[in-house]
This record gives sequence, structure tokens and C-alpha cells, in this order.
Amino acid sequence: MSETFGQALRRLRGELSLRELARRASCAKSYIGDLESGRRRPSLSVATALDSALRADGELVALAKVLAPASPNRVEALRLGLIDAVASGPMSDASLDDWDHVVNQHGRATRYRPENELLEELTGDFADLSRFLSKNHSPATRKRMLRTAAWMAGLISLTILRMGDHRAARRWFRTSCSAATQVDDSSILSWVYAQEAYALYYGGDIAGAINTARAAQEIACGTKCVGVALSAPLEARAHARLGHAQDAEAAIERAEVALRNLDSESTGESAFAYNEAQLRFHQGNALTHLGQTGRAWEIQERALELYPTNDLTDRTLVRLDQAICLAREDVAAGSALATEAITALPPAHRSPLIMSRARDVVASVTTGPHVPIEVNLLHELVLAAEKKG
Repeated sequence: MSETFGQALRRLRGELSLRELARRASCAKSYIGDLESGRRRPSLSVATALDSALRADGELVALAKVLAPASPNRVEALRLGLIDAVASGPMSDASLDDWDHVVNQHGRATRYRPENELLEELTGDFADLSRFLSKNHSPATRKRMLRTAAWMAGLISLTILRMGDHRAARRWFRTSCSAATQVDDSSILSWVYAQEAYALYYGGDIAGAINTARAAQEIACGTKCVGVALSAPLEARAHARLGHAQDAEAAIERAEVALRNLDSESTGESAFAYNEAQLRFHQGNALTHLGQTGRAWEIQERALELYPTNDLTDRTLVRLDQAICLAREDVAAGSALATEAITALPPAHRSPLIMSRARDVVASVTTGPHVPIEVNLLHELVLAAEKKG
């Protein structure tokens, strides 16, 4: 292993006392002690003085010039310094295009990345974007950056929602909404409202979810956009939770129309898109809540056919809906299916959103000494996940 500056200094000092070396090099004795122990790094001038005092022929000077490994904080400070320098100048179209690319990458990543990993990257990029936004830019550039900020804040909210923090998710949707209103783009605002409706739904505010989902559709003003396709199925699920079958069916019909109106770019695998796989998942979920298990099962099978295998979250949610349907006919089989769905999921993907739906399965069956072992196994699995969380 290469010798450090401190180790070389101690070797070269030999029997010479710290006091005598300090006198010869005109520096403090304690400072030399700190250099030898590695607690401090030498300046080039001090290294030169010590090298001369010990007649080291440039050895100490050479070691002093070797850069120590930079600390994470120093590395980050250097990066932020460059960002501030770049942000102070005019933003080129290429820079704005790059931010669009970044946010689109994150949108696709929501379909397959674990939430903890994704949130760290999202918040890091959002912090950088905020530094750019804090500088003076032309109205056109600022508008485009605010659009990107609205999308990214919405993604952060969606990710936090899946992690189970509904209040924080709503705060981020408010942030997203603030940016979106500055852009004056109904398609973005509709998408933001649709996402907020999901936060309300999973937070237990079913009436609020219905009202916000409707607002998302009204804001679009007839525009063929993803926000309408996202919000109508959520409205259907909320109506189904309340037992309003007719309203749920009407909302699904609006979702079918909205999906048909989307272009191919808006039906891909992204948080900024909506496709048939998602609609079948949401339709099947609504039918499950309505107790129409036979029809729900057929729709759920279609959803699983359409979803890519790497969309672990939605595929698992579909299977948990199937478990609830199956449990109404066969408690043991339904419990076994739910257990299989959860255990097949890598631990990093077992988000609070997934486990919340698993608890719904548990609530639909009865636990105790006289129930099938499959029921108790599911109950134990969910309890273990809650303790770990």
C-alpha cells in the first residue's frame, strides 16, 4: 500500500523531536503531530518547509500534491457550483430538451422501479431543476421549465403516494398544481387533478376523489388528453366503493371513449400515459367492489395478458383483486392466491400501497383456529410486513 503523507513524515523525522522539527520548519508542533496522525492535510508551502527541514529531496512535496479522495459533500458542492454557473446564463433549446428527456425517463421508471430508489433520484433532479428556475429566464423558457417542474412534482407525489404517505403526496400535488397553473395548459392541469384524485381515493376520501376526478375531466374542456383517461376510471372505482353501480358503469364508458381518443404516444408505459391494461385493471377493481366477481375475473385476466411482466405493482394489484373475487367462492384458494402474489414480489416492491390492498384481502376472509391454514398464512404474512414497516 502507498505511504501517506503523515506516514512518510513520521519515517523521515526518525529520532528528531517534534519540537526541533517545528523550529526548523517554522510551524507549530501540534500541527506536525496532526499531519503525522492524518488528522490534517498539509498545504504545499508547509510540505515544502518540512521537506527542506528533513532533506527529503521533494518526497513530501510530491505526496502533498496527491489529492485526497474527495468527500461526498465536496463532490456535491462542486456539482452544484457548476449548475449555478450554467443556470446563470441563457437556457438553450438543447438544455430544455434534456430536461424533457429526464422527466420522461422518470415517468417510464414509475412503471417498474422500486419507489425508494425512484424517489431519491426524482428529488435530486427536482432540486437541480429548482436551482435553474430560481434564475432569470425569458418568459418562454420559464414557461417550459415550469411545465417540466409540474410533471416532476406530480411524479414525486405519485411515488410518495405508493409509499403510503397520503398527506405528503397531496402536498406535492398542490406543488405540481401551482406550477401547472402558471403554464396555462389544460392537459397538464387535468393530469395533475387526476393524480390528486388518486391520492384522495387511497387516503379514504371517496367523495373528494369523485369530485376531483370530475374536475380533472371538466378542466380538459374536451381536449383529448391523458388526464381524462386517468380520472374517469378512478371515478368509477370510487362510485363502486359506494355501491353506485350505474355511476361506475357510466364513468367506465367515458374512460373507454377517452382511451380511444389518445394517440400512440399517450398509451405507452409511463405515468404520463394511459393504456388498455390499466383500464382493464381499474375496471376489474370497480367490478370487484361491486361484487360482480365473474365479470371482474374475465376483465382481470385480460389486464394480466396486456401488462408487461416488469410492471410488478399493477400486476400484483390485479392478482390481489382476483384473490378477493376468488375468496368469495373459496376462502382457502383466495388466500393462497394473495399469498402467492405477495411472496412472488421482490421485497423492494412490497410498497405500502400493495400491502394496503393485501389487508383488504385479509379483511375479506375470517381468521381463527377453525379456518383453512391458507387464511392464517396470509394473515401472518401481512402482519410480518406491517411489523417490518
